[in-house]
Amino acid sequence: MRKISAHLILDGRGNCYPKGILTIDGDGTIVDIEDTKGVLKESPEVEFYSGMLVPGFVNAHCHLELSHLQHTFAERSGFVPFLKQVVENRAVESSVILKAAERADLLMHNGGIVAVGDIANGISTFEVKKDSKIYYYTFVEGLGFAPSRAVKAFEWAKYCVETAESLGLRAAIVPHAPYSVSADLFKLIAEEANRTGSVLSVHSQESTGEDDLYCSGTGEMAGHLRDNLAIDTSFFSPTGRSAIQSTLEYLPRTNRLMLVHNLFSRQSDIDYIRSVRELANTWFVLCPGSNLYIQNRLPDISLFRKNRLQICLGTDSLGSNHQLSILEEMKIIQTACPEVSVAELASWASFNGANALNISDWAGSFEVGKRPGVNLLTGVDLAGVRLLPGTKVKKLC
Repeated sequence: MRKISAHLILDGRGNCYPKGILTIDGDGTIVDIEDTKGVLKESPEVEFYSGMLVPGFVNAHCHLELSHLQHTFAERSGFVPFLKQVVENRAVESSVILKAAERADLLMHNGGIVAVGDIANGISTFEVKKDSKIYYYTFVEGLGFAPSRAVKAFEWAKYCVETAESLGLRAAIVPHAPYSVSADLFKLIAEEANRTGSVLSVHSQESTGEDDLYCSGTGEMAGHLRDNLAIDTSFFSPTGRSAIQSTLEYLPRTNRLMLVHNLFSRQSDIDYIRSVRELANTWFVLCPGSNLYIQNRLPDISLFRKNRLQICLGTDSLGSNHQLSILEEMKIIQTACPEVSVAELASWASFNGANALNISDWAGSFEVGKRPGVNLLTGVDLAGVRLLPGTKVKKLC
């Protein structure tokens, strides 16, 4: 048994325990949480640390297979130019992808991340995940805006999921984004999700171009499909509505759903989501580091908080971010939105992500019987309970 204490313990569910004590058994399971009310008696049995203790982080959105693209793309180039560069640069030897993925996996583990919702378009990183100390839920993306590609794209995704499951990994087929999935492919994915009860993830409201595509059939996304991907879009009929309002109806209402990025989400979109599914099984994943890297802007976080939405944090890929650190994502948000407390950020970084991935039985919060991992945040403002630019994370268990 270990007894661990610090100036502050944030349990991941919004509670704060000054100088509380965590009692943990040999495999990291929480045996007891003692609220000392800030009065800690000196004892050789208690490991005391200067800083804050928080549960292991959950990276709700990552692209491990794009780790080899670090330092490849210019920052702030815009979304469609970024997509074009990904298409042009992602095809490399599998050994290069594997080596970069191994390094990225280790970086996340050392950064206190215990679970990852990871995007995959193939099987290149599955061996890394199988041997990792991190829990991975792999979202295999169905990709194909042309209806003629629907069956082939679905069959490939199905093969990838079966390969993952043969290695003992949790995986599911998900749509990539409204601008890259046809109605036919959406329906195939939805049928599979209904059958398996899987968690769903979809890139959403990541650019104004996807709304232009659905509203009028014009704009930079329509140009990307036509000019960069050589897709004949003559079959496509604009709906006159936003991308999310045009496609969310395809996805089953009862499955957990993670909407990722939400960079251009508006109140009308949130109202629509609320009208077609329960917000209790819907999570909004923010990747602020990536949003700044690609488009130099952040989502309207105050809008999500006003609507009491369930917020998670992700890093996106090393191709669109400087690091795979949930702590750094928390710092970005705190700088942009100082009204968000560290306790609230800790819940976004741990419990909400664990709940979205359906692993809250063991991860996401300090609760008796769970083994969420324990992270120590050092170099913090203890008086103001704030993160600082120099705040670091150390994995204690």
